Amino acid sequence: MNLVFISPNFPDNFRNFCSRLHQNGVNVLGIGDAPYDSLNDDLKRSLTEYYKVDSMEDYSQVYRAVAYFAFRHGRIDWIESNNEYWLELDAKLRQDFNVTTGVQPGELALWKSKAAMKPVYKAAGIPSARQHRVSTMDAALEFIDEIGGYPVFAKPNVGVGATATYKIDNEDELRAFFSEVSGHDYVMEEYIVGDIYTYDAICDQNGDPLFESSFRCVNVADSVNDGTEAIIFVLPEVPDQLRDYGRKALKGFKVKSRFVHFEFFRLTEARKGLADVGDFIGLEVNMRPAGGFIPDMMNYSHSTDVYQIWADMVSHGQSNKAQGGPDRYCVFIGTKDAFKHTHSHDEILKRYGSKITMCQRMPDVFAAAMGNQMYMALLDTEDDVREFVTFVLDEQAKLIMPTLYV
Repeated sequence: MNLVFISPNFPDNFRNFCSRLHQNGVNVLGIGDAPYDSLNDDLKRSLTEYYKVDSMEDYSQVYRAVAYFAFRHGRIDWIESNNEYWLELDAKLRQDFNVTTGVQPGELALWKSKAAMKPVYKAAGIPSARQHRVSTMDAALEFIDEIGGYPVFAKPNVGVGATATYKIDNEDELRAFFSEVSGHDYVMEEYIVGDIYTYDAICDQNGDPLFESSFRCVNVADSVNDGTEAIIFVLPEVPDQLRDYGRKALKGFKVKSRFVHFEFFRLTEARKGLADVGDFIGLEVNMRPAGGFIPDMMNYSHSTDVYQIWADMVSHGQSNKAQGGPDRYCVFIGTKDAFKHTHSHDEILKRYGSKITMCQRMPDVFAAAMGNQMYMALLDTEDDVREFVTFVLDEQAKLIMPTLYV
């Protein structure tokens, strides 16, 4: 099997996908804009060949790279980046090289447009926040009146992460929003008070999950926009209603042979006509693995190897890599240098050293969302999670994630 992996060196942990593919006997053919000498040694060993382009944004260069690989190694069986940013590039390459193992360009709108997601949720029986495609000020005011008033949340119709998002609390802020994003494609939704939970899965060619997991996090938009610190923890098991909605979403969005990351709200305040406290509602779908260290956290939490499960799905159509258990909480805390905390870095390591699975400074590019210093710990119970978060973040923890303390 010949698989072209787009930008295999970023993010750094994606080299593990290449490593597992290589172990499965797959010819892994990498295309990137990083010099070969800068690649991680493990990644170098995993790649059958690497083609450097000057710019990944120049389609003609990437096209020539794939054409070269096809000439050298024969028919290309798979093209993948596992990266939301390169979804369109992946799809166009598949179309141009007649690779049928992934989504084609005409199918992408359903996955990338937040407006296009709403009808799919409805058809699948998954509740979701009411939405308005931003057009005029008058139309926005009409929508806000329809849903019962402010606040509302606005975000790019096509986009990844929490950047360029807005919580709008009054008409003055609404007018400022229109002034700032004029000419850009935005959607506006009723503001949901709740915690973000995810449904993460690796599914086979029929859209059936080979692996399922869930993590809970403080609203990343708040971390970016309000400067709070980040808390994320992988749950030992997926809540029943969330699993049901996640599987329905896999079918509704026609997902096959992919690692996916779906986001849901779990309401902490009831929303009339939508859902009650404790219920889940659909937020958005992302057709790639969860970002950052989340795949590694899933491995720790479930005693498994999600990189291997994905590679097995690609090369064999299934995987015998079971979750090993016991399933535990894997917790990520990203502290920011701007905050002062009671306990020092050394005190945190002294108390939790045996439970810490990863600890490092974060690159500046990730600091706004994930903090300057990260700690990852493997813990047995929610009480242990609460104690760890409180020790690291002090009283601020209750402000960031109050429902952890209910």
